[in-house]
Amino acid sequence: MPTIAIVTGASSGLGREFVRLIDAGEFPHIDEIWAVARRAERLDALVRTCSKVVRPFCLDLTDPDSYELLESALSETPAARVALLVNNAGAGSFGDLASIPREDTDRMLSLLVRAPIELIYRTLPFMREGSRIINVASVAAFIPQPRLSVYSAAKRFILDVSRSLDVELSGTNIHVSAVCPKFMNTEFLDAPGDTRAARKMCRIGFENVSRVAHKALRAARAGRSLCIPSADMKALYALSHVAPYPAAVAIERLIGVL
Repeated sequence: MPTIAIVTGASSGLGREFVRLIDAGEFPHIDEIWAVARRAERLDALVRTCSKVVRPFCLDLTDPDSYELLESALSETPAARVALLVNNAGAGSFGDLASIPREDTDRMLSLLVRAPIELIYRTLPFMREGSRIINVASVAAFIPQPRLSVYSAAKRFILDVSRSLDVELSGTNIHVSAVCPKFMNTEFLDAPGDTRAARKMCRIGFENVSRVAHKALRAARAGRSLCIPSADMKALYALSHVAPYPAAVAIERLIGVL
């Protein structure tokens, strides 16, 4: 009767840090970690570094068959209980929408919108009182972002659906936390598309990956629906609720983000 944590995008960056901290006991009572990522060799290396049972799933979450495989694996595991789902897998391309290849946009929509919803659908039947869902959103969700339009809109979707679902599940003691970090120095920025646009947007600074994962797990344990790890972005979130969008864009231009 294993208690399972599922982490997507687990082979590098924030996902790998989630696995490391869960393995170290920062989310209690986990028997197995199911690590989902595309690169088999990275997953094999991850398995070797963990003390808990780590079950690797080499899957591309843009392929609908991957959801079926995970659901089947849960169904075939006797009395499986999903205590934690971390929807972390993602992709992003900077630049004007018209300049971004359609296949890149399709991949963003698949990973950032469809995959989290599919995995929530597939895992909720295996959750019990006390289970938690972490959806990795972004500070880009706070204000529509020119030259990051699809990514920011997708992250806004995840932010909104997370907070709504948390209310819907409030009577079950299953909670959903949306995590909104700044950019992090991970492989996400290795192929950003428009490097000039990416460089300008990253002027807001970077988050520490370990700190983000730690704060996200703490928020999930406490049942908080929103986790904004950095103080300056908490201020931005508050400002986004009162400043008209044209004023917000003007401020971004003034500080050189756009």
